[in-house]
Amino acid sequence: MKNSIFFSLIVAASLALSSLAQADAVKTYQVTGPILEMNDSMIAVQKGKDRWEIARDASSQLPSDLKVGDKVTITYTMTAKSVEAKPAKGATKAAPKKEKP
Repeated sequence: MKNSIFFSLIVAASLALSSLAQADAVKTYQVTGPILEMNDSMIAVQKGKDRWEIARDASSQLPSDLKVGDKVTITYTMTAKSVEAKPAKGATKAAPKKEKP
């Protein structure tokens, strides 16, 4: 009886921890197509009629024999560089508070 309770607690804790780890995971995306161009900072592929340029850096994992024309699947994430805020349509600005004399 004690073993089954202990086992149940371990399973519950394991499930809780795995769901927490997945909640913080960054969503990844993929694009597949032939390489049009590549250099140290980007790789461009053709997807349908569109040219997709994906940034890359030293941590990007690429095969050593990669060349223009090879068909590749690139896995990437989206990261915000900056955010500019504007008031929502119809929002009114709050009037400044007047100080009492």
